[in-house]
Amino acid sequence: MNFHTRKWVKPEDLNPNGTLFGGSLLRWIDEEAAIYAICQLDNQRVVTKFISEINFVSSARQGDIIELGMKATHFGRTSITLRAEVRNKITRKSILTIEKMVFVNLGADGVPAPHGRECIRYADEAYERYRQTVQTSADATAVAAANEAQRQADNEDTSVH
Repeated sequence: MNFHTRKWVKPEDLNPNGTLFGGSLLRWIDEEAAIYAICQLDNQRVVTKFISEINFVSSARQGDIIELGMKATHFGRTSITLRAEVRNKITRKSILTIEKMVFVNLGADGVPAPHGRECIRYADEAYERYRQTVQTSADATAVAAANEAQRQADNEDTSVH
């Protein structure tokens, strides 16, 4: 389980019982899960398809710091399935679990599209791919500049004669 996002429970997040309002927590989870799916699938066009039973295990109170954890558990052809857990950052006590959240990868036309992923993509893998893309782009720019310089040199040589 990867715990990346932390939230500080503030007065505006509380229900009349003085505990974290479930609706606020679910909004945070859906957003975090969507971001996680986007990062895994390299596509900003993902939609929530399904959320299984939500198990509220314990409460969070004002001032608590909670953390939201996500883990990819299955890659379908056009979907990704996640498991979510929310816990108290200090005590590590579980607050909520969701066993299954399914997100669908969409193409530019808004229709489900294959994503080609089969396993979890870790941050260092994504960074390395980005670094290689930047390097390849820089190499292509350098080659184009060298070719242009050679073309100009060739033009100057032919105009002297």
